Amino acid sequence: MKPIRKAVFPVAGLGTRFLPATKAMPKEMLPVVDKPLIQYAVEEAIAAGVTELIFVTGRNKRAIEDHFDRAPELEADLKAKHKTDLLERVRNVIPDHVHCIYTRQPAPLGLGHAVLCAAPIVGDEPFLVILADDLLDAQTPVSRQLVKAAHEHNGSILAIQQVDAGQTDRYGVISGRRVDERSTHLDGIVEKPQPAEAPSNLAVVGRYVLEPEIFEHLRKTRAGVGGEIQLTDAIAHMLSERPVFGYEYEGVRYDCGSKEGLFAANVDFGKKYHNL
Repeated sequence: MKPIRKAVFPVAGLGTRFLPATKAMPKEMLPVVDKPLIQYAVEEAIAAGVTELIFVTGRNKRAIEDHFDRAPELEADLKAKHKTDLLERVRNVIPDHVHCIYTRQPAPLGLGHAVLCAAPIVGDEPFLVILADDLLDAQTPVSRQLVKAAHEHNGSILAIQQVDAGQTDRYGVISGRRVDERSTHLDGIVEKPQPAEAPSNLAVVGRYVLEPEIFEHLRKTRAGVGGEIQLTDAIAHMLSERPVFGYEYEGVRYDCGSKEGLFAANVDFGKKYHNL
């Protein structure tokens, strides 16, 4: 497998669960202690060796671009007040060797469509997909774990975890053959199956390493669950042509697409990293 240099961040969603907070602010800018969710996701990608960050945005997402841009007036003010630590944190949100690229998803047609919008930028390379509202806390960043597994198995890798049998209708759920302690070679994947119809309790969470062949399958995928183009459906189509593996990552997941998950992340990160 080629080196994985690019990461796609689908950030065009409306964040309706957090209204009215997200009426004018992207949900990806919701903070966990002192950093927005999207910054945690970006830092994870950079730790995995990514040098090109591709944000698939929508309307009212300008705050994300501003966050990763330079802020000369703020930097000048911090410098004048000798707030050196804060100045360095503001300046180093993105390292100099990493580049941000922004493209628009013209309509809310689903995760699969958002990933497809990045195809002209990704080109013929494997790439990461990171969903910022899945905050994964791990000693070795989860994206780095997936990149390592992708090179070992020479195939696409999906982050998976075991979930309660009654919650399968919230996730994409896989079936397959276990090949090592943490990896499963997929022979099937289905989006949000009812518990009685789920092939297992191994659910996909918001991290993927995908080979570029996924784009061809996304182009052929029709709208599925929720009237959206599902990434899960395209992966299911790709299974007959390319190997895809599920990887049970090491780490703790916070579903920050829910109020409960965001609250838990703030409490735990505050205690663990900030002595609050």
